[in-house]
Amino acid sequence: MAEHITLSVNGESLEIEKGTSLLEAAKQVQESYDSPILLAEYQGRLVELFKTVTEPGEVTFLTVKDKNGRRAYRRSLVFLMQKAIDMLFDGQWMDVRVMYSVGTGYYCLPPTDKEGASVTVTEEFLSDLKDQMRKLVEADIPIQKHVMKTREAAARFRDEGLYYKERLLRYRSSSNINIYDLDGLHDYFYGYMVPSTGVLTEFDLLPYDEGFILQFIKKGKSKLAPYKEYPKLFAVLKEATDWSDRMEISTVGALNDAIAAGRTKELVLLQEALMEARIGALARSIVRDGGRKFIMIAGPSSSGKTTFSHRLSTQLLARGIHTHPIPLDMYYKNRDQMPLDEFGEKDFEALEGLDIERFNQDMTGLLNGKEVELPIFNFTTGKREAKGRHLAIGEDDLLVIEGIHGLNDKLSYSLPRESKYKIYISALTQLTIDEHNPLSTTDGRLIRRIVRGARTRGTQAEGTIAMWDSVRRGEEKNIFPFQEEADVLFNSALIYEMAVLKLYAEPLLYAIGEDSPVYAEAKRLKKLLTYFLPMPTEEIAQNSLIREFIGGSCYHV
Repeated sequence: MAEHITLSVNGESLEIEKGTSLLEAAKQVQESYDSPILLAEYQGRLVELFKTVTEPGEVTFLTVKDKNGRRAYRRSLVFLMQKAIDMLFDGQWMDVRVMYSVGTGYYCLPPTDKEGASVTVTEEFLSDLKDQMRKLVEADIPIQKHVMKTREAAARFRDEGLYYKERLLRYRSSSNINIYDLDGLHDYFYGYMVPSTGVLTEFDLLPYDEGFILQFIKKGKSKLAPYKEYPKLFAVLKEATDWSDRMEISTVGALNDAIAAGRTKELVLLQEALMEARIGALARSIVRDGGRKFIMIAGPSSSGKTTFSHRLSTQLLARGIHTHPIPLDMYYKNRDQMPLDEFGEKDFEALEGLDIERFNQDMTGLLNGKEVELPIFNFTTGKREAKGRHLAIGEDDLLVIEGIHGLNDKLSYSLPRESKYKIYISALTQLTIDEHNPLSTTDGRLIRRIVRGARTRGTQAEGTIAMWDSVRRGEEKNIFPFQEEADVLFNSALIYEMAVLKLYAEPLLYAIGEDSPVYAEAKRLKKLLTYFLPMPTEEIAQNSLIREFIGGSCYHV
């Protein structure tokens, strides 16, 4: 007689035969979910559904409404698209390069053959590709995983013309690698995949610029929503990618090649020269416009806003313009007056947590030539200080307002639009892991925050990761909706930064134990960092933006 074991699923008991896969278990409870089950957490570990169960334990099934479920869905959707292209061209070698995330989609370059000839992206081509993808979905083909020797996988990718993957694997220390198989098409992906094509029902293909958007499901939803364009964000991403292509460092493998060849000093000098030139051009634009009295700077967490503000102020001072920094944090209401979020916790990122009336009163006074006593917030006591600093500005002076709500006109409602110069700053990485795995800009910012938190606040990596979802919710509510309203979008990513952050982040991540609720996320980040060779920091200048995170900055950050 077959042996049975009991699983706990959503507080209910599920009896299954020992050795049954989680996929078969998921089918028994699927009707309790409003979208297909994609992954599982079994005994506290993230696993794919092909895993067989041999011991009783707690199981949490994940869908696209869960962070890890969405990640698996997106990776698998890329694989589905590749297979559809392979079938559309009758097995002729045609490769599509997945570049970066824009809104709820990946921007992809047109399929290209081995001679470099690209397909012209037309409505007809995208319609045919979409039809082929839907046929594969209807066929519900399993996505299988195989273990292969890393050396053999690298040789296979080289023979198949996937040179970015082959280059990436040169620096892999593990002797084995997991390869995914979709009906004879093989590829390597950073992270777990869904069990079969049948669950990939929600997607779209939209022509965009020189290529197209592979659209996926929005966070918190189970169905596709209309695609929203972000032209300014896309332009900045494209500019950064074009520059990295000219530098011949567009992938992680290419960066590793440069580090291994001893080109680190050259990399630092080139990247810092580019950033200084862009900040200088921005300063010239602000001076040329004239009439702007308020430089409003906003961006998501760990974008380097503080260092950027200092460097911009230096460039403006070199042009005879004095700047006065005013952090929006100084306008916090007393902690006991903070609004609550949907979880009943104090929402320190809500606009209503700032004394908006006082801010507008002070800024209007400064604009009208008055001397104003600015508030000071004591973060230890959580209260406004009775006495603040006095400030009056001259005719050529500018105020630099830095904070997450800087671009929201509800904050500065009394100030004329023509008096504000809005700058959105974010770290938008120009690298991809390989042809089909983009490098997440969000992961880059999280690793920045982990390193800085440990250095400046004594915050353990575990605590930083645990808070990250809350931070992200605040960004999506208070920052991202206003990014396209900025006069300028500034990219603070450095092409070499992950190789530098690796030195500081890895020990912090290894300190997180397997019993931690964030262990799976720490494990994923550790895997990401294994792709990068470490890079020494001696050549990095004291005013570099990365110093805000690793230390050694000439600024008070």
